Amino acid sequence: MEPVVTVGLDGSPESLAAARWAADEAARRQLTLRLLHAWPLLAPEPAHAPAEMDQNYWAKRIVHNAEAELQARHPGLSIIGDLVAEDAQEALLKAAAGSEMTVLGSRGMEPVESYFLGDISMPVVARSERPVVLVRAGARAEGTSSSPKTPGGVVVALKLHGPCDDLLAFSFAAAASRGVPLRAVHGRSVPLHAHAPWGVDHGVTEKISQDARKLLSDALRPWRAKFPTVEVADSIGLESPAKAVVRAAEGAGLLVVGRRRHRPALAPPLGSVATAAIHHAPCPVAVIPHD
Repeated sequence: MEPVVTVGLDGSPESLAAARWAADEAARRQLTLRLLHAWPLLAPEPAHAPAEMDQNYWAKRIVHNAEAELQARHPGLSIIGDLVAEDAQEALLKAAAGSEMTVLGSRGMEPVESYFLGDISMPVVARSERPVVLVRAGARAEGTSSSPKTPGGVVVALKLHGPCDDLLAFSFAAAASRGVPLRAVHGRSVPLHAHAPWGVDHGVTEKISQDARKLLSDALRPWRAKFPTVEVADSIGLESPAKAVVRAAEGAGLLVVGRRRHRPALAPPLGSVATAAIHHAPCPVAVIPHD
């Protein structure tokens, strides 16, 4: 199958915002866009039946309306409408396995932490083997069909405790395709022994900053060489990594965070940084699975 960007549709404002973002991304990458609407109660297609008797009318309308709008925004974009009679979560995971990325609508932090079709996005993010991007309703369009651009740069959160090439490959490619700067952010909490009765021991914090900056510079060096046109900045925040990343996302066009494929059995499916980014970052969030 040809490379595709898949977006999950349910007719909500969040899923429509995700569809617009996905269309911009597919156009930028010159990929096919797949509009996926999954509903277990989808009826078999009747051989001969008047339109007013079609039990799938509303499902078809969700996909058709989105396709018409997106085709008008991107006349040359290849768009596939896909209606499947399956559980939404399983359908999205199956589609994600064969997609360059999957894009879903996100409601961010609400009294009930619900996402696309209820509690669908979080399990998809936690289990997908490919990148998943979450987009809030009301997110600024990334541009026009003739010259899609991102309103802000790309921010990538790096832990520096292990391999981060998957995150950097995605982030550098995203910044290069958009023609925007990339900012690599690393947050590190100040250890207890750095706290003194009169405040923080600046000798300790300076050493922590220097060590972290060297690790960050080493991680970025080969990717700077691969993407010489990308303007890169690095940032070390001596605070909780989650706070540093959410703060850095203000004004960004895309935030990239990682998710370890293999986590301890009793650990939450997502780490604290990814969870904070999904709930609180004001921009689209790309979650990249990595080892």
